[in-house]
Amino acid sequence: MPLIILDRDGVINEDSDNFIKSPDEWLPLPGSLEAIAALKNAGWQIVIATNQSGIARKLFDLDTLHAIHSKMHRMVREYGGEIDAIFFCPHGPKDECDCRKPLSGLYEQIAKRLNTPLKNVPSIGDSLRDIEAAKSVGAQPVLVRTGKGTKTLYSAQGIEDVPVYCDLKQAVNALLAGTLLNNI
Repeated sequence: MPLIILDRDGVINEDSDNFIKSPDEWLPLPGSLEAIAALKNAGWQIVIATNQSGIARKLFDLDTLHAIHSKMHRMVREYGGEIDAIFFCPHGPKDECDCRKPLSGLYEQIAKRLNTPLKNVPSIGDSLRDIEAAKSVGAQPVLVRTGKGTKTLYSAQGIEDVPVYCDLKQAVNALLAGTLLNNI
């Protein structure tokens, strides 16, 4: 079963500079739930890798994060999809952890838990830190223009070899058509 890693905020759901702090604030981006369902129906294993520093900043707690993720799971299921696992970093930028993207720790946790190498595994994100984390473990980063993606595209260095798509749905369509990596 092929594996894909998705960032959450800005890829699956709307992003906010003020953080997503409640289930009510978690709003799916157009086409994202259908894209996840299409992946699952095509036999993909879907894993989320997300920084959630709002926990360290005391903007929300673990119970609230679980409630947000329960809403996401429920809505994905309504479209016929399934998310297999969610890995998150609860630390803040100054906590010196190794799991906060752009560092590789979250991805290393995924590889260890799933007992699979991440070389060439597609990893879809909207920020430079998503791209850097994917590259650090040999995964294939993909950038979407949603969330912080457009800003990342025009301000980041070293992403010339990264495929870019309008949104998760377009990236998934290319992946399932076998043309994802041809968009470099």
